[in-house]
Amino acid sequence: MRYFVTGEQHRKSLLNALVLMFLGYVALLWLSNGMMYFHHMDLTPKSVIAYYLGSEEQFTQPRSYQGMLEVSHFHLFSMGMLVVTLTHLMLMTNFSTRLKIWLSSLTYISALADESGGWLVRFVHPLFAYFKVASFLVLEFSLAALIFVVAASLIRARRHLREVDPD
Repeated sequence: MRYFVTGEQHRKSLLNALVLMFLGYVALLWLSNGMMYFHHMDLTPKSVIAYYLGSEEQFTQPRSYQGMLEVSHFHLFSMGMLVVTLTHLMLMTNFSTRLKIWLSSLTYISALADESGGWLVRFVHPLFAYFKVASFLVLEFSLAALIFVVAASLIRARRHLREVDPD
């Protein structure tokens, strides 16, 4: 991360390329996150309710406390690491401070909201399905925006590097 602060992204094309490859990997993670969501449910509250509370029509059981706890345990750590990495990379770009604060806050809040949404549907009230759908969409949007902002900054730095040192 130091290379953003010191301006090395303008001089170190290999490191720049490695971070871009990492962003490609994160883009695949983002895509698989959406695919996993749509494997279980869609953007309708009815499908979210059926997934968490079970469905007699589909012969599915409600999500168990233990099963949800295991998923949350893994997600809280992995999403936390992903979000801190992406927001840290974004903080080192030349974009405005307002954008950095807004996008960082939105990403952290939506990640927590997305994780808590299923718990709220299952153990508080089915109408939290609207909250779950909205938080999933905001999380996916904010992660995509982080990937785009960091990638755009790195691509701009690569262009600058080529202009300064065409060899």
